[in-house]
Amino acid sequence: MYEVFNKSKFKERRKGLRKSSTLQEFKLWFYLKNKNLGVKFRRQQSIGPYVADFYCKEKNLIIELDGSQHIEAKEYDKERDLYLQTLGIKVLRFWNNEIDTNLEEVLIKIKNY
Repeated sequence: MYEVFNKSKFKERRKGLRKSSTLQEFKLWFYLKNKNLGVKFRRQQSIGPYVADFYCKEKNLIIELDGSQHIEAKEYDKERDLYLQTLGIKVLRFWNNEIDTNLEEVLIKIKNY
């Protein structure tokens, strides 16, 4: 069977991403971990060839935090989102500055999903 989630070949990459998380990822993770929003989220979950910032299997939901590097990566993000949609996964994207300036609103949007 084709391995889609947490491919072993991406294990070191996932580990490295967790170690080098941004301040915004740490802030959001504080609210997502331990089922604080009522569902379990995983950090740096690989799905196919991609690694998601946060993934909730129960809701088929990925939360991505985007920094300035994503301004230039619109095509990559679009391709990635289309792939994830084929697996029935919804992607919610937030800019890092939204976490810094309006975290409460971000959490409301995630809860409402």
